Amino acid sequence: MEQTNPGTEDLATETLRYRGYDKIIGNISWLLIAIVALDIKLLSRDDSTSFPLSVICILLFIYNGLARYGLRQGAYGRAKTFIDLIIILLFTIAVSWFTGKTASPFISLLYLGLMAAALTQGKRVTYLMAVLTVTSYTYLAVQENVSFLGRSSILESLLQLFPFMLIAHLGAMLAGETELARKEVERLSLTDEITGFNNMRNFASLAKTQEALAKRHNREFSICMLDADNLKKINDANGHMAGTELIRHMGNIIGKNIRAADIVARYGGDEFIILFCETEGDKAGVAVERIVRTFAETPFLYNGKELSSTLSAGIASFPKNGEDIKAVMVKADEAMYASKAAGKNRLMVCSTDAEPGN
Repeated sequence: MEQTNPGTEDLATETLRYRGYDKIIGNISWLLIAIVALDIKLLSRDDSTSFPLSVICILLFIYNGLARYGLRQGAYGRAKTFIDLIIILLFTIAVSWFTGKTASPFISLLYLGLMAAALTQGKRVTYLMAVLTVTSYTYLAVQENVSFLGRSSILESLLQLFPFMLIAHLGAMLAGETELARKEVERLSLTDEITGFNNMRNFASLAKTQEALAKRHNREFSICMLDADNLKKINDANGHMAGTELIRHMGNIIGKNIRAADIVARYGGDEFIILFCETEGDKAGVAVERIVRTFAETPFLYNGKELSSTLSAGIASFPKNGEDIKAVMVKADEAMYASKAAGKNRLMVCSTDAEPGN
């Protein structure tokens, strides 16, 4: 069971990732310019070759400068990276044209573009890049040898094109597996292992955002603390795995009785915290009372034995009971312990800054 919250796909994280890609592609572009310039210098090419190569390098230099430090600086994302890869492809084809076409020492740079596309663009765009690459290579080959697509050499021609498609396919598959692994690591770093809810680190980040929105737009929010009343007895009588199942059972009931916009986390042990966005304490209390009642009325089976427990809960609200997240959490915690002191299996709503009330 995994809670969904708005903005689960962290835009800031994605931007940071593409910022890293942008830096790498920028460095590759500078390196390509330097290699072609070195080729012009060392091989002492004639003017008919050195002049267009110089122009191509200057154009890439201008583009790279604008992309990294000019108009497009800071516009990190999939679209910008795709445009960068198209520019590198065009640069490679143009340089290869003037340095031997398919026999050019720069033709192997086509593989670099395919791998970069696989790592940054996903399968569809990678296959599109493969088609563009094969088309470009075929054009160079035909200009070099008009019989490249002839019937007598069709098999040889396909063998020359096959590595491009193979690299694109393998790169796309590896990139897909890498992306799945990255997302799983990210999920594990942000969620609780038992319940699938947010862990407290992620809760703190999401709650901070809600606090800022509440202060900016003069909105309310409420925080609820919930704790199972007899976890220790269940652990002592049935083992700690029974306690783990109780926590999972508690999470299932909480998840079914809150909105997708609300933020819930396992605070620690058998204690949970819920942030009810744009909701005052009394209205949040309706959902929490339903959770407390359902939990008490819904036993669960463990090793064929029916186990049951109850919850104690406390609610406090912003700005009524505190000026920030931490202060409201303290009041909610106090209200929860007041519930336990009053007999457990109940909710207490903090009614003033000083004392929780019924």
